[in-house]
Amino acid sequence: MKAILFHTHGGAEVLSYSDFPTPQPNSGEVLIRLKAAALNRMDVLVRNGWQGLKLEYPHIPGADGAGEVAELGEGATGFTVGERVVINANLGCGQCEACQNGRDNLCQSWHLLGETVRGTYCEYISLPAKQLYKMPDDFGFHEAAAAALVYQTAWHSMKIRGGVKAGETVAIVGAGGGVNSASIQIGKYLGAKVIVIGSNAEKLQQAEAIGADVLIDRSKEADWAKAVYLATNKRGADVAVDNVGTTFPLSLRALAKGGRLLTVGNSGAPKFEIDNRYIFAKHISIIGSTMSTLSDFREVMDLVFTGKLKPILDKSFPLHEAPAAQERLWQGKNFGKITLHIP
Repeated sequence: MKAILFHTHGGAEVLSYSDFPTPQPNSGEVLIRLKAAALNRMDVLVRNGWQGLKLEYPHIPGADGAGEVAELGEGATGFTVGERVVINANLGCGQCEACQNGRDNLCQSWHLLGETVRGTYCEYISLPAKQLYKMPDDFGFHEAAAAALVYQTAWHSMKIRGGVKAGETVAIVGAGGGVNSASIQIGKYLGAKVIVIGSNAEKLQQAEAIGADVLIDRSKEADWAKAVYLATNKRGADVAVDNVGTTFPLSLRALAKGGRLLTVGNSGAPKFEIDNRYIFAKHISIIGSTMSTLSDFREVMDLVFTGKLKPILDKSFPLHEAPAAQERLWQGKNFGKITLHIP
């Protein structure tokens, strides 16, 4: 099969479009003929590498994908050859206490597809049947791939961990990324008023088109915490969705008393300083999460498949142009998800 590989960490130049052995499904696994993959910032972070990351080379990037069942391994049930499926990249072992209790994103030997194991920038992938979910016949592969990781991540963070309720105000730091565009829609679906802090007018206009109620341009409002404060009648937001990290100080200031700061990542940097006085004086909770449970994934994908939530697509590249696709993502030129077409 054809795949995007890298044999060492580095820039986009380390990626190659090469031949790689087609995997064979093990017991309980399903072989998928991929039709589309979607990019995440994690793909570039893995390519760049970090201390302690151990990969089996050559590595194949990519967490998100959708395609058709090509072959069933021994004992694999629930699917037939030719069925359309979307992949859940949250890989729990299925055996530990957390997995047995339906909390598989807390698995003791947890993996993320494309991070520590080979991923979806390829023609075929073999996965345990529990990682797959059937797609409607009229739903696009690119839309399904674009939704899988970011919608389950935002749903678990906002609804399950953050408890966002109708009538609350949610401030989302960033407009263009996949998790943020999902968070805007989920916030509106849950009945919240959504404030978006974006980097420029164009991205804010796109955020407004998918439901944002209040737009704050941080290129013009350096102290956007004050802008959130004024936009909430000097009360502050009930919830801040901040996956940047380095913006925590402003998010803490923007929150109302008793507010919650939700985070699923650190696109700005993993280490930064915060003023603890905001946390205890305002009774603020900082709530982190990663991905979602298998049941959360099915719940949110059903909302996607029925049109209640709509994946936002940016631009599609053919598989062999994955280096250019990653560069677009890393430079922040996208609004919504970048996908790869796998012919």
